[in-house]
Amino acid sequence: MTVPPAEWSRPRAGRAELRVDAGIAAALAFGSVLTALLYARTGVIPDPAPHWVSVLGLAACTLPLAFRRVAPIPVAILVSIGFFVCGQFAVPELLITNVALFLALYTVGAWEPNRAAAVWTLIGTSAALLIWLIVSLIISASDDSDFLGMPRSGLFSAYATFAVIQIITNLLYFGAAYWFGLRSWRAARTQAALEAQGQELERERRTSAEQAVALDRIAIARELHDVVAHHVSVMGIQAGAARRSIPRDPDRAVAALEIVEESARSAVAELQRLVHTLRMPDADAGSSTVGIAQLSGLLAESQDAGVPVTLIVTGDARPVPMLVDVALYRVAQEALTNVRKHAGRGAAATVRLRFLTDAIEVEVSDDGVALRFGGARGGARPGLPSGSRGSGLGLRGMRERLGAVGGTVWAGPRERGGFLVRAHVPLGAATSDASAATPAAETETP
Repeated sequence: MTVPPAEWSRPRAGRAELRVDAGIAAALAFGSVLTALLYARTGVIPDPAPHWVSVLGLAACTLPLAFRRVAPIPVAILVSIGFFVCGQFAVPELLITNVALFLALYTVGAWEPNRAAAVWTLIGTSAALLIWLIVSLIISASDDSDFLGMPRSGLFSAYATFAVIQIITNLLYFGAAYWFGLRSWRAARTQAALEAQGQELERERRTSAEQAVALDRIAIARELHDVVAHHVSVMGIQAGAARRSIPRDPDRAVAALEIVEESARSAVAELQRLVHTLRMPDADAGSSTVGIAQLSGLLAESQDAGVPVTLIVTGDARPVPMLVDVALYRVAQEALTNVRKHAGRGAAATVRLRFLTDAIEVEVSDDGVALRFGGARGGARPGLPSGSRGSGLGLRGMRERLGAVGGTVWAGPRERGGFLVRAHVPLGAATSDASAATPAAETETP
């Protein structure tokens, strides 16, 4: 549990608490006057103090309590002085004055922010009043007059026993005031620590929730971009081919429209799978997960869209983790989509899948001459294209996907013309949860 620092102090008393204290002080003042009249009537104190002394002593003992939480130490000193006046000058009141002094000493322990000053005030006040009590008892012991009918003769006389009881009672009185005040201070300190901890946990919860929502939005945006951009690019190319072929080659136009229809169905199916995953994240979607084993189908779509693609697989094929598998597939998908969108007519692409000793790479290159990823081909800085065309979301999505699995993406123009995208993911020994890899033999798709 978090504990407040040493300089922690209670919050200042509010208006409601000050009103309560004022009411307590007024009630004690009224009660002290009432009990003083009753004690005077009983005659317990044979020679009571004058009325003005009684009023002054009782007022000093009770009224300052209205400000006990505002200035605990000054109030405790004033109440102690009032208590001394009432006791020294025989004010006929023995109940409310004790209650008022206890409350004042308790408040010092419970509310005084300067803990050292609080401790020394309690020790000093208690010591002064105890010394006054002992001196008063000694003086009374030397008086020849009878005190409450108690004989003084002998070491264990009735008066000596009474004096011991008085001292023990006052020690318990002052000790209880200090102990209860200290317990109240510690309880408030613990409550403040719990409230601070609760607020910190609530802030962390809100921050975590906001981060989770932001990450989910990024992931959804990336999936939508990958799915929609790929299929829409195919549909756009084939629709344009169909429009140009209708007058002179209706059969070719029909074939192009069939590809548009198939791409539309594929896009809808992938969007439905995405929505299903969002609605039921715990559902088993392993059978519909894409990966590098489906690269041949991806290349076939590009072939149908009029972009010749060659697939080359090198190295010894082995399983790769599912997240890596999906990320590499999406990189290849996005790169081929950009070939169709930006490489220009007559461009051809090559997809290379490399199984290295401790890594796996997917490389997509083409011999086109157009713009992509927001940068000019041939004029962009390798690895960080810049320019005005394109939103750059495709490259950003690639880097986010590969970064999530510990990989990197390089994208930029090739020296001999065209554009190159290379995704590299270190594998190490993390292949326990892999999906099936593409067959190892070198393959070419015409």
